[in-house]
Amino acid sequence: MEIRKTKLRTPRGDVVVYPLSQLEERGYDVSKLPYSVRVLVENALRNWDGSTVTDDDLEAVASWRPGRDFAFKPSRVVMQDYTGVPLLVDLAAMRDKVAQMGGDPRSVNPLIQSDLVVDHSVQVDFFGTPQALELNMRREFERNEERYRFLKWSQESFRNLRIVPPGHGIVHQVNLEYLTPVVDVREFKGELTAFPDTLIGTDSHTTMINGAGVLGWGVGGLEAEAVMLGEPYYMPVPEVVGVRLTGEVREGVTPTDVVLFVTERLRKLGVVGKFVEFFGPSLGKLSVQDRATVANMAPEYGSTVGYFPIDEATLAYLRGTARDAWLVEAYARAAGLFYANEPRYSQVVELDLGQVEPSVAGPRNPDERVPLTKAKEVISSLTDSKAGRTVRDGAVAIAAITSCTNTSNPTVVIGAGLLAKRAVELGLKVPPYVKTSLAPGSKAVTEYLRKTGLLSYLEKLGFNVVGYGCTTCIGNAGPLVPEVELDVRESKVDVFAVISGNRNFEGRINPHLRGTFLTSPPLVVAYALAGRMDLDLTSEPLGEAGGKKVYLRDLWPSLEELGKYVAQTMDPELYRQQYADVFEGDANWEALDVRGGLTYDWGESTYVRQPPWLDMEPALDVRGARILLLLGDKVTTDHISPAGPITPDSPAGKYLTSRGVRELNTFGARRGNHEVMWRGGFWNPKLRNFLVEREGGYTRHFPDGEVMSVYDAAVKYASEGVPLVIFAGAQYGSGSSRDWAAKVTRLLGVRAVLAKSFERIHRSNLVAMGVLPVEVQDWRELKLRGDEVVDLDVELKVHGKVRVTLDGSRQFEGRLRVDLPQELEYVKSGNVLRYVLRKLV
Repeated sequence: MEIRKTKLRTPRGDVVVYPLSQLEERGYDVSKLPYSVRVLVENALRNWDGSTVTDDDLEAVASWRPGRDFAFKPSRVVMQDYTGVPLLVDLAAMRDKVAQMGGDPRSVNPLIQSDLVVDHSVQVDFFGTPQALELNMRREFERNEERYRFLKWSQESFRNLRIVPPGHGIVHQVNLEYLTPVVDVREFKGELTAFPDTLIGTDSHTTMINGAGVLGWGVGGLEAEAVMLGEPYYMPVPEVVGVRLTGEVREGVTPTDVVLFVTERLRKLGVVGKFVEFFGPSLGKLSVQDRATVANMAPEYGSTVGYFPIDEATLAYLRGTARDAWLVEAYARAAGLFYANEPRYSQVVELDLGQVEPSVAGPRNPDERVPLTKAKEVISSLTDSKAGRTVRDGAVAIAAITSCTNTSNPTVVIGAGLLAKRAVELGLKVPPYVKTSLAPGSKAVTEYLRKTGLLSYLEKLGFNVVGYGCTTCIGNAGPLVPEVELDVRESKVDVFAVISGNRNFEGRINPHLRGTFLTSPPLVVAYALAGRMDLDLTSEPLGEAGGKKVYLRDLWPSLEELGKYVAQTMDPELYRQQYADVFEGDANWEALDVRGGLTYDWGESTYVRQPPWLDMEPALDVRGARILLLLGDKVTTDHISPAGPITPDSPAGKYLTSRGVRELNTFGARRGNHEVMWRGGFWNPKLRNFLVEREGGYTRHFPDGEVMSVYDAAVKYASEGVPLVIFAGAQYGSGSSRDWAAKVTRLLGVRAVLAKSFERIHRSNLVAMGVLPVEVQDWRELKLRGDEVVDLDVELKVHGKVRVTLDGSRQFEGRLRVDLPQELEYVKSGNVLRYVLRKLV
């Protein structure tokens, strides 16, 4: 096939462009395609080589035939440290293996640009003090020195790898504000070429970058690892749901309210596995930061992406953050990627921004939107009238301005600052039992809060900067105020968290909470001032000042006032200064002693261990299997592989304690050590396994019926030579794109997971680890007891039939959820890492 190239004259000189118009000449109606699909078409056109990316790949996307498989080659991989460290550990292990086989370990490197931001490790140990940031960072390095030493070695040893050390920000916000050029210019096939920045990430909220017109989404860590090593990302051509935006946001409504409204609407519609693309007459009324807030939560409403095309708002944002808007506009217009017409979509949904109302979402799922006027009613249904010495039912135990979802958006951050300003001026205070925190997604946020004079007011209410990382949103909230925790333990008081995060799954934020509600930063401050959630903020006072009742309406800033302050945040020089040293660490980072040369010196670390994946043979024979777990619907990756604190009584805690470890830290921090993670499989205090009568990481061993930890049962089954399966309900593996949820499943000896349905990323992670995902009828309808012996006859092909036999007689059929031919190769190899290694050597 002849591919035509043209030249675009830029201040950097002439650059090559692959125009999509040449496909129009071949009969493809590219100009009517969704903009997100056009990006896929450009990717296939530019990367076409007849072998890796073929005529069939190009035809599949250019003709937009949903369901057909094609090869996608993103230009970058983006990682955070919790998911990134295991990937780099795997690459380090590959170097060892290549060296053992007589090869050159330097052959193992990321082959495309890979960016890792250390943001998941800082915890909120200290709060409400000007020293909180310094103290929390010091504790972060004390806990994670071994991991950070490995990361520093990786930074110095691997090519095509950039690492943003701790203390700079959250990966998705750093990506939005700095890392993405939107349109990249680099040497490609020997020529300086312009093309859209595209990426995959090891965190499900990678979709936040869609707000800037960049196509990217979260994938399994194992898939990302394969892409880093030069493999294409194989995927089906997506259906695209168009969301037509009309109307205007009303006074009192925030971008957070918009995203909670979108999440509820699209989750009900059903967009899992589809692209969502926003368009329409009100598209231009949302800033890039507003769009990023909406795009960030695409995993919560279920879609693969939540894409906003490049337009004037994109250019304004790039100018305000010190990037090349001229090049982006010139390229996007030349390539047909600049928003100019309403394309055709698989389905169109109308969304009137004028219908959005102030809301919260909870208590345990992001799509459980509750209008603010109904929040009191919901809270009251969850509580009684219990009281302790310090708090009573309905109290706010945690109030956190957290998560890149919202801290990337000046409208809500400034809104929180203005509300705090008025509260302080009236003399209002936050009760001392509320754990308050401010964790900006970048240093730019702190700087514009300081520049506008609002930071000091937040600090006076206890919202001091506690760290530049995900903190509370990912479960690193730290302990509750001791008196509150005592009341929960002794008096069974039901307390809540109110956070500006994107996830509130049961047990994620803190195990002592009755529930967690997501909302905007201004409402986080408002609930903190009230100290309780069982009130109607729209009609009841949240406090008193000078003998007068103070209502939310007395504190809430107008859109006009917000606009004046927000305009001050788009300062190119501010962003230049804050990102000038983004790849440099502080004194703690610089002091780290790096071990090893071409290969890593593993030593005796309890954080980073050489993993076993490369020695794992395929495990496709499922005969005489026992059921390890019998689970319900919406089992999340948090249930399967927790990220939170390791408790001393857990199998992982006992393992570490037996090795003299005092600081157990979190599972997320120890993801470089498979021994710890293996023992942490399904160790979540909120896990409901229907084989036992108690919550938590326990199961029943058969045939003796003894109750024990999931880990102990798996070890016992392994000693008996018994393979294992798991049965689950719908949406198995929802939540974070956590490759460890698949890795621990394989380590526990599970050969197949049989569920009513699977979340997209976790399904692909299971396949990548050689575990068979099988869709079956709900086990409750099949009336399983859990003590059955299970045999599987698997037709090993894409969507092959699986015959399930129970106790040698009763049978039913399932469908193998291996969705792509390439995935079959991963399964046959044992896992994707063994497959890639074979290609390397």
